[in-house]
Amino acid sequence: MSKPSVLFVCVHNAGRSQMAAGWLRSLAGDAVEVRSAGSLPADRVNPAAVEAMAEVGIDITGQQPKVLTPAAVEASDVVITMGCGDACPVLPGKRYLDWALEDPAGKGVESVRPIRDEIGFRIRGLLAELEVPVRGAPV
Repeated sequence: MSKPSVLFVCVHNAGRSQMAAGWLRSLAGDAVEVRSAGSLPADRVNPAAVEAMAEVGIDITGQQPKVLTPAAVEASDVVITMGCGDACPVLPGKRYLDWALEDPAGKGVESVRPIRDEIGFRIRGLLAELEVPVRGAPV
C-alpha cells in the first residue's frame, strides 16, 4: 500500500483537527500524509489546544488554520470530520469517519485536556487500522 493520506476537518481548523493532525504527525512520522482544514477557518490555532498539546510534547504552534477545498478531499484516502456538518464535501471512493468530539473553542486548557487525550486514543486506533506502526510516542 502506498503512503496513506488523512485529512482532518472541523469548522474552524483551530482545535480538534489541529490536535488530531499534531497527534498523527507525532505518532506516524512521515509514514502518513497529514492534512487538516476547516469549512470556516479561524485566524489562528486555539491557544488552549496549543498548550494542551505542548503538555504531551507535541508542538502545533507553527500551524495555521486552512480553508477546506475539494482538492484536499480528493487528495486524501481517509477524511475524518469533527463537527463540520454539511460543509464537508463527500466524494466517492473516499473513506469517511465522523468523530463526535467536544469543541474546545472558548474553553481553558483544563477542559481541552480530555479532548486531546480522546483524540490521541482515536489516532492510535486509526494507525492500527491503517497498519502504520506507532513510532516513539509522547505520553
